[in-house]
Order: sequence, then C-alpha cells, then structure tokens
Amino acid sequence: MAREPQADEVNPRNNLITPRGYRRLMDELRELLMVERPRIVEEVRHAAKQGDRSENAEYQYGKKRLREIDRRVRFLNRRVELARIIEPSEQAKDQVRFGALVEVVDGDGRAKRVQIVGEDEVDLRAACISWKSPLARALMGAKRGDVVEVKAPKGDVDYEVIDFSYPAAHDDAASGDGHEGPGAS
Repeated sequence: MAREPQADEVNPRNNLITPRGYRRLMDELRELLMVERPRIVEEVRHAAKQGDRSENAEYQYGKKRLREIDRRVRFLNRRVELARIIEPSEQAKDQVRFGALVEVVDGDGRAKRVQIVGEDEVDLRAACISWKSPLARALMGAKRGDVVEVKAPKGDVDYEVIDFSYPAAHDDAASGDGHEGPGAS
C-alpha cells in the first residue's frame, strides 16, 4: 500500500543524497583534485624527463591515470551539481521517506533493516539501499504495520513494516563510516 511517488522524486535528474553522502562525494572530489591529481602530474613530469615517451611505461601509465582521474572528477562534479541534500532527521515522522532506517519482516518471518539513501551512497554490506530500488520504492510512504509488495526476480515478496526512524545528523558518525561526527574536527 505504498503511495505514488511525488513528481519531484521521480525526476531522473534528481540526485537525492544525505548530508553524509554529500560529504563523501566532496571528500573524494577534494582528494582527487588536491592530492591524487597533483601527485600523478608530478610523476608524469618526472617520467617525461626520462626520454622517449612512446616506450616509457611510467609516462604512459601516468597519462592513463590522469585521464581516469579527470573522468571521475567530471562525474563527481555532475553528481554534486545535481545533489539535492535531504536531512533524514528533518523528514516527517509519520511515514517512510528518504533517509529512513526501516525494519521489515518478510512472509517467512525473516527480519531485515535497511536505510533508504541516495544512489551514490548504496552499500549493501551496511544495508544502505538506493531510493530508486524496488524495495525502497515500495517502502516510500508506508507506515508501521503496512504490508508492501516488492516485485523481485524470483517472484513477488511481501514485507511488513515493523518500525522506522530517521537518524540525527550526528548519528551518521555512529554508523562507523569514518566521517565527521561528535568530537571530529
């Protein structure tokens, strides 16, 4: 019984993201631009001084790595530009929305806990699923006690929403991701 997604949620250009996910994107972008790229540029410069560039493996590898870095920087810049940061703890608490930590039970009684996050934050080991995934789409708008149906490759699966909550901004650090949190500078 999930509600239909809002029009602004369906927009494929949206890059919904939590503050933690946005920090991760920005950290990676800074690392590439301020540390990795300058280091590789220096390595290429040093390799170029060694003579014939066509047979210089260090030079060829360095140039290839620079292209990879530049491609990733362009990708990250696009993702940051399209980012729509949503603070989970500021969501309405009456139903499952973006950023929710959701506890569900399937028809066989198996419990599962997932957090609905942005595409750039998906981490299946940490049970962070994209808001565009079939399970998240089915859960969006659900309330405690609702049963949602998820179309899966092996057949439809029903999940009952047992509970859900929204982590506070400082709870992101408690997830063990190594990013900012209480006491971090």
